Amino acid sequence: MPAKPRTTKDKTPAAAPDNRRADLIRVAARLFREKGFDGTTIRDIAHAVGMRSGSPFYHFANKHELLMAVMEEGLRLGLDRTEEALAEAALPATERLHRLVRTHYGILHDTGSDFIPVMLYDWRSLPSQYKRRIIELKDRYDAIWQRTLDDLHAQGLVRADAKLARLMILGAINFSATWYRAKPRSAKRVDLDELAAQTVALVLHPP
Repeated sequence: MPAKPRTTKDKTPAAAPDNRRADLIRVAARLFREKGFDGTTIRDIAHAVGMRSGSPFYHFANKHELLMAVMEEGLRLGLDRTEEALAEAALPATERLHRLVRTHYGILHDTGSDFIPVMLYDWRSLPSQYKRRIIELKDRYDAIWQRTLDDLHAQGLVRADAKLARLMILGAINFSATWYRAKPRSAKRVDLDELAAQTVALVLHPP
């Protein structure tokens, strides 16, 4: 007879290891964003996931490795969303920029989007041996932006040096993680669509 699935005390099937790892990454991202890397303990994360305090070490060697996984997940999700936004063939460079800007705001501010803000706040907490994989993913993401800004610069629509423009635009958008808060729909607010449109308007200069 096939073995019965392992169960927890409440008699429900135990979660698959991959699901538990994903839960740890998701919850760690939220807690790191709320409390900071130094202010969050493995015990905090385990408790929030409903695990024993030592159980996260089944999935991660230490808290720094979990921090790396949070950053890696954020960049992979960001790459997926960005590539999907640009999947339509032969998009004009101006439309590509708008989609890049709007997608990046979403990566920072959509519900559950805690991963990239953690990278912005806690990059210095990540030891150098863990940074290589994150830098490789970040370089892939930056390259997508750079191609678009190179095209816009060649068309005379971006006057600044294209590389500096990328750094300044992403820096400005990333800083919104410290001040932007969506208000209830009943209140007057600037939503992410309008924020993206205003950002693009600041960047583009018709010849």
